[in-house]
Amino acid sequence: MKQRLEQVRERIRKACESCGRDVDAVRLVAVSKTIAADTVREAIEAGVTILGENYVQEAREKFNALAQYPVSWHFIGHLQSNKAKYAVRLFDLIHSVDSLKLARELDKQAKKVDKIQPILVQVNISGEDTKSGISADEAPGLVAEISKLENLSIKGLMTMPPYFYQPEKVKPFFAALRELRDRIKEQAPPNLSLEELSMGMTGDFEVAIEEGATLVRIGTAIFGERK
Repeated sequence: MKQRLEQVRERIRKACESCGRDVDAVRLVAVSKTIAADTVREAIEAGVTILGENYVQEAREKFNALAQYPVSWHFIGHLQSNKAKYAVRLFDLIHSVDSLKLARELDKQAKKVDKIQPILVQVNISGEDTKSGISADEAPGLVAEISKLENLSIKGLMTMPPYFYQPEKVKPFFAALRELRDRIKEQAPPNLSLEELSMGMTGDFEVAIEEGATLVRIGTAIFGERK
């Protein structure tokens, strides 16, 4: 585990070096969905500080089992509105807000627990029917509407591009998310930072870093192939 984690960190370092970025500007989200709590514990003890989970129920069980560790929990899967009340109690950052309905429910539930919930807006940058996320055309409007909600804080954007065996083919989709973020920032109120770009996974995170990723979501390279 420690060796795999070190290899991933080295790949991140080299990717940052090759495009002149500070390695501290890119954070590793270890995608721990379907991974047993004991294995996740190994990863934490090997140096993982951010865990990415896709399912609220599974995350709750791990959260309780690993409560003694000072790790940050991120939700990266598709979130249903009826799970919002659990999500705001568990997660430090929700990557996958893709509708005003979900945002309003998160805002309502965050208010109940006196929390300002950090979120990312998920954009379906490729327009694929199989992917969650707001369209690139509708994203600026959604960001504007969410920014009016008092108990949410938009930190940036997230995307899942099409899957290609060649990372270079994914590069234009990462570039498109960065450009969209920059356009939204120009129009956004000054209190919106929008610094985060959550993009890039095991097979393509180097090119995501080249295009400005600040959060890379990596599972297989750390935990191995899922059963």
